This record gives sequence, C-alpha cells and structure tokens, in this order.
Amino acid sequence: MNRAADGPRPHPLTPADLPAGDEWWNDCNQCNTTVQGGAAGLAAHRRTVHNLRRDYGDRRTPTTIRLDF
Repeated sequence: MNRAADGPRPHPLTPADLPAGDEWWNDCNQCNTTVQGGAAGLAAHRRTVHNLRRDYGDRRTPTTIRLDF
C-alpha cells in the first residue's frame, strides 16, 4: 500500500510558499529539464536525479538499427 510520508514536505508546493525573489520554474542545466518548486525543488531534483551514488540516470542503451534501402 502506498502512503505519503508524515511530516512537512521538503520543498514548497505552491508559488505562494516560495521566498521572495525565488522563481517557481527552474531549468536544470545538466539535463535541460524544467523543474517546479523553486530553488528547493531544483535542489531536490539534483539530489535525486544527478546523485552519482544513487545512479538514477538514464540506463537505456542506445540502439543503432541499420536499414538497407
């Protein structure tokens, strides 16, 4: 059974929860993905997606298909 964790969320859920001057949308410069949640959301994205210890990166193997016409 899935259940949300107890306690406060680690990053803001709405633009109104952000500190003054923080942007709701940020672009990750490593993977060119738009991340919402301000600086805290971007930090959470980098901590999970780009963490070398966790290695959650793209594990797909590129496939080359040769077509003879």
